[in-house]
Amino acid sequence: GRKIFILERGVRFSYGLPINQTRNRLMANHKSSLKRIRQTETRRLHNRYYAKTARNAVKKLRKMTNKAEAEQELNRVSSMLDRLAGKRIISKNKAANLKSKLTKYVNKLAA
Repeated sequence: GRKIFILERGVRFSYGLPINQTRNRLMANHKSSLKRIRQTETRRLHNRYYAKTARNAVKKLRKMTNKAEAEQELNRVSSMLDRLAGKRIISKNKAANLKSKLTKYVNKLAA
């Protein structure tokens, strides 16, 4: 069978990462370009997973109504957004805008 590696929270990606048929039509002529295609596909899936995890964390924070819990969650989400911006999975401006909006939301919550 196919080897599987699992990122945190049980998300599974096949180890060999087959490239979609649409992406396979590139007809690369060099070994290095074939390798680059494989690498970018792997990186794309990796980035997509962490961006989705961040979006879910932001949604979870926006649903919170308890200010004390929301402040703790805000610290966690802010650090996550900073890490993703540092790795260029999301842009620095997007991270800053999200942190600003979430901080405003948490500050408006009743104690």
